Amino acid sequence: MKSFKVVPEVVLLKSCQEFCERYQFGMGDLVFASASTQSRCFPKVFGDALVIDYRQYGSGEPTDQMVNGICQAIGDRSFDRVFAIGGGTILDVAKLFALKQVLPVADLFAGRIKAVKDKKLILVPTTCGTGSEMTNISILELTEKKTKLGLAADALYADEAVLLPELLKGLPFKVFAASSLDALIHAVESFTSPKATEITQMFSLQAMELILQGYQKIVREGEAARLSLLSEFLLASTYAGIAFGNAGCAAVHALSYPLGAACHVPHGESNYVMFIEVYRTYKSIRSDGSLKVLEKQLARILSSSEGEAYGALEKLLGHILKQKKMQEYGVKKEDLEAYTDIVMTKQSRLMANNYTELSRDCVRAIYQKLF
Repeated sequence: MKSFKVVPEVVLLKSCQEFCERYQFGMGDLVFASASTQSRCFPKVFGDALVIDYRQYGSGEPTDQMVNGICQAIGDRSFDRVFAIGGGTILDVAKLFALKQVLPVADLFAGRIKAVKDKKLILVPTTCGTGSEMTNISILELTEKKTKLGLAADALYADEAVLLPELLKGLPFKVFAASSLDALIHAVESFTSPKATEITQMFSLQAMELILQGYQKIVREGEAARLSLLSEFLLASTYAGIAFGNAGCAAVHALSYPLGAACHVPHGESNYVMFIEVYRTYKSIRSDGSLKVLEKQLARILSSSEGEAYGALEKLLGHILKQKKMQEYGVKKEDLEAYTDIVMTKQSRLMANNYTELSRDCVRAIYQKLF
C-alpha cells in the first residue's frame, strides 16, 4: 500500500507587511530569524516575542551543538508558537522547539525520547531549496558521530508553511544556485523512489520543469533573470518538498552527508557533487521503469535525446554552479572508505529509497570517480 499526505496549511502571501499583519507577534512567541533578515525585512515588528538569531549559535549546517546553545539561551521561558524565518538550517532546528522535550538531542534522534509536539509551528523559507516547510524531517549533524542523521516524526510537521517570495530577493547567486539545486535533486530522487506514486511524481515533475526552465532563462539572460522567477522557484521547492516528504530521498543525499558534515559543504552543493554520477550508476545497473521515464522527461525539458539527457543536464547545471571534485573540499583519498562505511551503516533510511540497490562496491566506486 502507498499513501499520499500533505499536512501543513500552505499560506501564500505577497509581502512582509501582510505576513506581520496576519500573525501579530508578541509574548508567547518564539521567533527564529537572523539579524540580517530582521533588519532587512522585519525591523521592530516582533514586539515582546523571544527572538533568536540562530547564527550566534553556529554557522553553516544545523548541528546538535546549535540546538544545545539555543536551549540554554531560552532557559525556562515558555512560548506557544514557534516561527522560523530562514533557510533549511533554521527550519530543521526550529521544528525541534515545537516539541515537548528536545534534550538530550542524541536521545531524541535515537528514538529514546518520543517526539511529542505541544506548540504551534509556522515555517517561512527564505531559500528555494530545502522544502523543509512541508516535511516531517529534521536533519542535524551529530558532532560526536561526525555525520548527519535525520529524525522523521509526524510531530515535526509545521502547522503552516508560509510562502513569501519577497524574502528570496537578498539571496546571493551562489546561495540561490545551491538551494535550487537541492530542490531539483529532491524532485528527481523522489520521482525515482520505489515509494513514489502518480501523485508524488506529478509534484516532482512540476518542480523539475519550473527549476530547469528557470535555469535555461538564467543561462540565456544572466544571473539577474532569477529575480523575476522567485515565485516559481519557491513553488518548485515546496512541490519538491511535498514529493520527497511522501516518497523520500535516496543515495544522492546519503552520499552527500559525510562530505557535508566533515568539510562543512552547504547541503545543496554537497548533493550536487554526487547527483549525476549516482544516476549514471543507476543506469549502468538497471535502465527501465521510472528511471527511463525520468530520462524521457529530462530530454523533453532540455531538448535533447533520451540517451544524452544526463549530459545535457550536467552541461546546464554547470552554467549555474561549477561542480568541484571532492578533493577540492579537503577530502583525502583515505577518507573514502570511512565515507562508504557511514553511508552503508548510518544512512539506511535514505538508501532504502534508491531506484535500484547500490552495493558497498558501488558506493565506493562513486566516491572514487568523484574524488
